[in-house]
Amino acid sequence: SFVSASSAVTHRAQVAWKRLTQKCSAGGRTFPQISTTAQAVSLALSHSHLIVPGIFGLTCGRIALAQRTLIETDYYPSQNNLSMRARDGHAFVSAILLSAVEGVILLVRALFLAVLFSPSIIMAPFADAFGPQFRKMWLEVVHRSLEKAGPAFIKWGQWAATRPDLFPRDLCIKLSELHSKAPEHSFAYTKKTIEKAFGRKLSEIFEAFEEEPVASGSIAQVHRASLRFRYPGQRVKPMVVAVKVRHPGVGESIRRDFVIINSVAKLSTFIPTLKWLRLDESVQQFAVFMMSQVDLAREAAHLNRFIYNFRSWRDVSFPKPVYPLVHPAVLVETYEQGESVAHYVDGLEGHDRIKSALAHIGTHALLKMLLVRF
Repeated sequence: SFVSASSAVTHRAQVAWKRLTQKCSAGGRTFPQISTTAQAVSLALSHSHLIVPGIFGLTCGRIALAQRTLIETDYYPSQNNLSMRARDGHAFVSAILLSAVEGVILLVRALFLAVLFSPSIIMAPFADAFGPQFRKMWLEVVHRSLEKAGPAFIKWGQWAATRPDLFPRDLCIKLSELHSKAPEHSFAYTKKTIEKAFGRKLSEIFEAFEEEPVASGSIAQVHRASLRFRYPGQRVKPMVVAVKVRHPGVGESIRRDFVIINSVAKLSTFIPTLKWLRLDESVQQFAVFMMSQVDLAREAAHLNRFIYNFRSWRDVSFPKPVYPLVHPAVLVETYEQGESVAHYVDGLEGHDRIKSALAHIGTHALLKMLLVRF
């Protein structure tokens, strides 16, 4: 009977301890040790199914219940307090362990990056000293190092490729390969991510799906597909779409890399010759920009804004997100056929009129985005 009435035993024991504490307090005496012991015993009784603790709790409960002035539902809150403290302690210990593990991961990652970039750093002073073949080999080492370093460094390489005013032209040309030829993930991961994002099989969404990606960047890779169903069971007219799928673990990888890069940038503030560069502030801005690109649903919102702001333009167009096939990890949009602008700038000789028109369109669009609408 004591085992089956464990909840009643717990309640009566808690009531008894509270009455005892109130009587002692009313007499001008305080017993903090007794109060602490009461909390411990009440907590032990609440989790005990043994006969002896049950008898003890029931006896104390009957003595306390003889005082009718005490409200039946007035529980002593010690059990909740101790449980909360126990949970807080567990969370504190878990946080310490996770911080220690994260610190080890960051240290290993920093060592890996140091080893990875050592060859390109060592070769850099001699890139022009040993002839064009050695320089070509150095450019390949830099390209491969950025590829293996991860999304944050690939994105930096993509940015550097657009700045021939800051970097050598041959380096920019080599790094431009990172715009569409970054490392790819497997089709199995692509399929799993799409099905998890939309809760449907791949064949229930697309009529055809090209396993080989059209291009791969620092954040995601793009597949060409033929759309079959936008909504479950609702067939649409076949249309060619681009399916953008985020690379696995890209968010955590970028976050950790920028912790390391930001630490190096902060150390640079103590070097007088580098302090004026303010690398720590530029790295933080670049990190915010990078993390915003991880969410493909946000990219869809930006595309809609571009489409609206350039709705009256005939020489500028943007891919249209295909709702409801929009998810932070997957973005389905209309497929835009085109050529890289570099093909017209570098590949066409003697077409000054075309180049001039492209420069005018690009400059006008950029100024509109920076100064008028955005």
